[in-house]
Amino acid sequence: MYTISKLAKEANVGVETIRFYERKGLLKQPIKPMQGYRQYTEQALSRVLFIKRAQYLGFTLAEISSLLRLSGGNCEDVQQLAEQKLAVIEDKLRDLLNLKDSLVSLISDCKTNPSDKDCPIIQSLQP
Repeated sequence: MYTISKLAKEANVGVETIRFYERKGLLKQPIKPMQGYRQYTEQALSRVLFIKRAQYLGFTLAEISSLLRLSGGNCEDVQQLAEQKLAVIEDKLRDLLNLKDSLVSLISDCKTNPSDKDCPIIQSLQP
């Protein structure tokens, strides 16, 4: 059993993160006894660690909430959610590669620019 501070420490998160997850419905807040502190279980620790791993993979809290709801269900539903996330990541990668190509080109233009006054990078940013 864990107090909120021990749970946060074990999960390597802040106490406010635990409270935030409770407010978002991702983690159930234990009933507070008449005297003493709320006690969190191993299951609560597992859930917080699950949430952190899912966030690391790029899932939003809303998507994590869906994953938690689907955790006891059909693997095809989870697979579909993961495939949707993969499509979003692939779109972002394409955008980042296009941005990289643009910056490489602008830096090259800057290096070969004979004018000290007209910077190609600044010119590309102006409307």
